[in-house]
Amino acid sequence: MHNMDDVTRLPDDFDGRVRLFPLPELVLFPHAMQPLHVFEPRYTEMLAESLAGDRLIAMATLTGGITTMPDQSPPIATTVCIGRIVSHADLGDDRHNILLVGTKRAKLVYEMDAGRPFRIAEVDVNHDIYPPIGAEDRMELKRELLNAFGEVIPASANVQQNLHELMAGQMGLGPITDIISYTLPFDVEAKLQLLAQPDVDARACELIRLLKTGAVTLHSVSNEEQSFQGNEAEDERFPPPFSLN
Repeated sequence: MHNMDDVTRLPDDFDGRVRLFPLPELVLFPHAMQPLHVFEPRYTEMLAESLAGDRLIAMATLTGGITTMPDQSPPIATTVCIGRIVSHADLGDDRHNILLVGTKRAKLVYEMDAGRPFRIAEVDVNHDIYPPIGAEDRMELKRELLNAFGEVIPASANVQQNLHELMAGQMGLGPITDIISYTLPFDVEAKLQLLAQPDVDARACELIRLLKTGAVTLHSVSNEEQSFQGNEAEDERFPPPFSLN
C-alpha cells in the first residue's frame, strides 16, 4: 500500500505548470480519489503527455460564466486541485479510464499559450497550514468535526465504528477535512471556498459551520461518494477508500 504522503507529494522537479481539465460541478480535493473517462481528442492528447511525464492533471471547475471574446476559453475557478494519475486503463478507440488522487490545492497565476489543444496554467501551490497557536486545541477541533459529520451521515453500526477508528487513528485534520468536503454533496461554491482555504483550522471550522447549519442532508450517498465506492455505495463506508492497494 502506498503511503499517503508519497501519493500526495509533487515531483521534486515540479515547475508550477499544470495541465487543466475543466469540468462543471466537480471540485476535487487533496487526498480524494476521482475516476474519469477520457475520450475527447484534446484530453486524450493531454493524458498521453501526462502519462509520459509527471502523471499530473489539475482538475478545474467551470464557473458557468460567459466569455467576452469568441476565442476565449470558458472561465474557471481560480483555485484548482492538482491530481496524480494512479491508475490508467486503455479501452481502445481513444477511450481511457483513469483514477486521480488529489495531491495539492493550488491558485491560478495565469494561463499560457503552450501550443497544445488543452489548457495549461502557471499555479502557486497552497500547502496546508497548521497555525501553531491552535496546536493545543486541534484534537478537540477534530472531535467536534467528526461529531458534526456523524450527525448528518446514516447512523449504521459500520459507519459509527469507522468514525471511532478515525478519531483514534493518526490521520491529520487536513486530510479529514478534505475527504469530508469532497464526499458530501455541498454546493459547488461552498466546496470551492473550502478548497481555497489552506489554513487547516479555519477550514475545519467552516466545515463544522456548514454541517451544523444543515447545508447537507444525506438521504442517499452523493455522486462523488458513488464514484469512490462503485456498486458498494450502500455500504456507507467512511472514510472513502482513498488508499491504494
